[in-house]
Amino acid sequence: MRSIWKGSIGFGLVSIPIKLYSAIQSSSLDFDMLDERDHSRIKYQRVNEHTHKEVPYEKIVKGYKVDDDYVIVDEQDFEDAAPEKSKVIEIESFVDIADVSPMFYETSYYVEPETKSNKAYALLVSALQKSKKAGLARFVLRSTESLCIVHPVDKVLVVTRIRFAAEIRSADDIQIDSKIEVSKKEMDMGLALIEQYAEKFDVSKFKDDYSDELLEIIRLKAKGKRPTIKKLKPQKATGDDLYDQLMSSLKVKKGA
Repeated sequence: MRSIWKGSIGFGLVSIPIKLYSAIQSSSLDFDMLDERDHSRIKYQRVNEHTHKEVPYEKIVKGYKVDDDYVIVDEQDFEDAAPEKSKVIEIESFVDIADVSPMFYETSYYVEPETKSNKAYALLVSALQKSKKAGLARFVLRSTESLCIVHPVDKVLVVTRIRFAAEIRSADDIQIDSKIEVSKKEMDMGLALIEQYAEKFDVSKFKDDYSDELLEIIRLKAKGKRPTIKKLKPQKATGDDLYDQLMSSLKVKKGA
């Protein structure tokens, strides 16, 4: 793997020189856009809206519109906006990782110390594991300030970018009847159903079946064939009574 960022993690007066590596890889199929008539690839060009001529990549700059004109912003401007954060992931506080809603998660990066034997790195991993805490920090990645949590996965530190509060929409417009009452027996049955389906989290059990099926269709089409696809039919509820549906669900799970 090739590192995508170099800098340091700081907590208190401790500084750990590190490299970041992307921990995410796409499992989706890579499609090309084609002309339907001759299957030639479609290429996208960066075109000047006035001259209609292609603009070389090195001549493209970033601009922010102010009134009727643009102010050009260069890389130095981005660094100057947060110079102290440009190469440092400074942990500002430690929080319970359970308090970070999954709604805030974006993407994750593995953290590698510059030197293989770094006691401060090992200390931070162990301390976070024992305290069940995560470091909350900010840093600049690709000219954008990011909020992140620093947390351990096994013996490796991971930086997971999270969204700022302003990026999460309010749920106030979602229409929900908050006056619905659930009876005790329905609640007990619901909890029993959850307990019956409960298991230790193991994401490796789940595969990208959609991509696999789509790839199989592509392979068969390349041979001039078309597979027979079995459509999954939605199960119909046994009745309108919630308690009866929960009871039936428990019986189905036991039978399985």
